[in-house]
Order: sequence, then structure tokens, then C-alpha cells
Amino acid sequence: MRAYLQQLFDYNYFCNKEIIEACSKAKKVPDRSRELFSHILNAHHIWNARILEETPKLGVWELHEEPAWQELHYENQRNSFGIISNTEFFDRRIIYENTEGRSFSNTLQDILFHIVNHGTHHRGQITMDFRKNGMDPPLLDYILYKR
Repeated sequence: MRAYLQQLFDYNYFCNKEIIEACSKAKKVPDRSRELFSHILNAHHIWNARILEETPKLGVWELHEEPAWQELHYENQRNSFGIISNTEFFDRRIIYENTEGRSFSNTLQDILFHIVNHGTHHRGQITMDFRKNGMDPPLLDYILYKR
């Protein structure tokens, strides 16, 4: 499980880095893409905080300017790799409150998979927003990454 999750987070890191690079080269980043990528970073931070039993420092839809993205992205990945590297039981349950204050419980492996899957979902929306705004999105298919 550890090796598989590390591989998924490597892919997640690669994809987010590609989005950051594409945005840094763009004349203007579409507003919706900025919102969605900020949300990806925020949600990743919030899930890490829940796992580590810490209080999140970011809001779900808090907007970040592009220069802050790389540092937030790196910190998220560093924390996730630390969680994965230092965990013995990926089926342990994490009890947390959602942003509305409701309590839930999920396994650590499900939460970690959700972080990656959530990012994939919103990067797909960013890809569509890029195209809508006449931009060429980066190629982020997993199989291309593995080649």
C-alpha cells in the first residue's frame, strides 16, 4: 500500500507542477482556473491537517495568487509523503469534522486516495477552462506520466 500511495502522490505532484508551470507561462490565467487550483491546494492542506489532527490554516475556497502556489504545493506534498512514510496501518480510521462541523470517519488509505482523486477531478476542470480560454493545457494522463 505504501509504495502504491507514494506513486500516486508522485503523479499528483507532477500534475500540479505542470499546471503551475503552464500558468506561469500564460499571459493571463483564467479566473476559474485560479479558483480551482487554489481549491486543490486548500483541500489537500485541509485533509493533511485532519490526518495530523491539526487545525487547518486555509479555507476551502481561499484564493491564492500564482506566486504562492509552488510553496503551498510543496508543503502539501511534503506533509503527505511524511504521513505515508510514517504510517504502519493504512486501514486505521481517521475521525474528522467537515467544513460544516459534521463528524465523519474514513480510513487513512481512502482519505489519501481521495486527495489524489480530488485533484484529478479539478485538474480536468482546469483543462476545460484552459481550452475555453484558448490555452493549450498540459498533458496529464497517468499513462503518459508513466512513460
